[in-house]
Amino acid sequence: MMKLKSCYAGVDVGASRTKVAILDHSKNLIGHAVKKSGTDFTATADTCLAMALKMAGTPKSDIRNTISTGYGRKNVSFARDTKTEIGCHAKGCFLYFPFATTIIDIGGQDNKVIKLDASGKRTGFKMNRKCAAGTGAFLEEMALRLDVSLKEMDGLASQSENMIKLGSFCTVFSATEVLENIRRGKKLPDIVKGVYYSMIKRVLEMDALTEKVVMTGGVVAHNAFMVKMAEEMIGRKILVPEYPQLTGAIGAALYAMQP
Repeated sequence: MMKLKSCYAGVDVGASRTKVAILDHSKNLIGHAVKKSGTDFTATADTCLAMALKMAGTPKSDIRNTISTGYGRKNVSFARDTKTEIGCHAKGCFLYFPFATTIIDIGGQDNKVIKLDASGKRTGFKMNRKCAAGTGAFLEEMALRLDVSLKEMDGLASQSENMIKLGSFCTVFSATEVLENIRRGKKLPDIVKGVYYSMIKRVLEMDALTEKVVMTGGVVAHNAFMVKMAEEMIGRKILVPEYPQLTGAIGAALYAMQP
């Protein structure tokens, strides 16, 4: 009789995207999936699990345990328990960067700044929930105002030669500023870079940074130039995991491995 493999699943149901990560017994990422959360979190989590299992080449029966996290963590039918997103992001990042760090997570609806000591213990965190400025939602709104796709934003920002700084952090007022700059004939790449600058400045002002800085989240996954700008603003290299959008799901899977 063939012995079943042991693997562990983590599900991060965000307001914008649902992520699933499957780890083997050696903590290797063997399957993963990301999908828009939509209006049925339970169905989306089920779909992401099926996609991740297909990538891993393993049946659902091989999963020994599943932990869910994120905004919709209570909606995951196959999860045995839940953990906070702060704890999961910290655990997921520490797997790849096992030293004292400040984690900056830029998500679809909120930002997190998490501080870890050399043992991976959380020493503090801050979260921005009251305003969409500096989040993926802000970037989506700006893309809509500029009549470009989100995929185009990073390339446009990298072409800027004379960045236009936005005076407001507020999404509504920033949108007005963007429209005014369009009316005045300002170049699109310069406006987009200004949008990026506004987002980064907003996040960096949330808390002081330690020597080592890690950036994660869906926005980071799809906007490499934003990381480069952040590096220039803080004057040092920023660490980014291979799959920055999956750190919460990976952390949840690590929790699932614990006895």
